[in-house]
Amino acid sequence: MKLKEIFKPDLIQNRVRELGEEISRDFQDRSLVAVCVLKGAFIFYADLIRSLSIEPEMDFVRMSSYADRTSSSGKVIFSKDMEISIKGKNVLIVEDIVDTGRSVSYLRRVLEGRDPESVRLCALIDKHERREVQVKVDYAGFVLKKGFIVGYGLDCAERYRKLPGIYTLIPE
Repeated sequence: MKLKEIFKPDLIQNRVRELGEEISRDFQDRSLVAVCVLKGAFIFYADLIRSLSIEPEMDFVRMSSYADRTSSSGKVIFSKDMEISIKGKNVLIVEDIVDTGRSVSYLRRVLEGRDPESVRLCALIDKHERREVQVKVDYAGFVLKKGFIVGYGLDCAERYRKLPGIYTLIPE
């Protein structure tokens, strides 16, 4: 596979800071639970949390619809649940990429069933190429029309997560 850089590390860091400022303003005097969707969002989540001027509670979930493939299987696997209650609290789902929309739509329904004050979505990448489920991304790092991307936490069969930029994966 060949890699073509589409978002440089400096651009990503600047955008993450902007998102952190926007989220901090929106939740300035309100409770917030920031929920990281593992594994892909962990790098974005860590940088985003550090960019906030507020102190959110933090938790993690793990879901997958890709396994080791480059396209979604269509079946969401929910393998790690949250450990704290979100009842009456504002929730921010932090996701690496919204692609088909199935996984995050499923997660949103699960969390809304736990009686939070609100549920919002922050995604590093809002990609529309294969969107099957209408999903509102409240805070989008970057909007991408198409392409399979890796880096900055995003992977292909568990490879490329450590890259500091975001790259299109091009078959040779």
